[in-house]
Amino acid sequence: MPRKKSGKHSAQVFNTAIEQIRDFLVEIDESGCSDRAISWAYEAGIIKLAVAFEHLMLDCLVTAINNDTATITERTGVEFPKHLTDEVCEYLVTGGRFFDFKGRDGLIRTIKEFVPNNHWLLTEVKKRRYKAPLDLLIALRNYAAHESDVSKRSFLEQIDQTRIGSAGSWAKRQGRFTDLLDHLLDLADDIEAAAPY
Repeated sequence: MPRKKSGKHSAQVFNTAIEQIRDFLVEIDESGCSDRAISWAYEAGIIKLAVAFEHLMLDCLVTAINNDTATITERTGVEFPKHLTDEVCEYLVTGGRFFDFKGRDGLIRTIKEFVPNNHWLLTEVKKRRYKAPLDLLIALRNYAAHESDVSKRSFLEQIDQTRIGSAGSWAKRQGRFTDLLDHLLDLADDIEAAAPY
């Protein structure tokens, strides 16, 4: 019989992705590339970080449903079979589309659709200390990916500034991106510790 998905394992995979992003950016910082090239590399790092985080959240939701369908039954009132495949669990979460949410509050709303209020994943994501880093990650990712006026305004509101160059130029200065990585590593460590499987 195949092994069930693991929240602990998903957190470890995320930690590995963070370290790979960190190594990549150290290599870029030491490369002698132009300032613009380094900024663009940081934007690639921002997008890779956002992708890794989305994978972590989706994997944890799939894990929650896959390991105990009572979690989604309690939330939805629909009686699900005891055993669902990972693919079915993922479809329940995404509806066959890509996994997306708007900031930390949107992520919490999404998680609440599938698990009860006392669930380990919801408890960790709701911790007050992760509000600013999660909102920053999403705003930074949107600005790096879209470079639109809307994404720029949203990012400026998030960082409480009135002017900015690119997402990458902001992230590479003053250890900002490293700080964000550290906060997200802390969240992943909390998830790993809280996940019962």
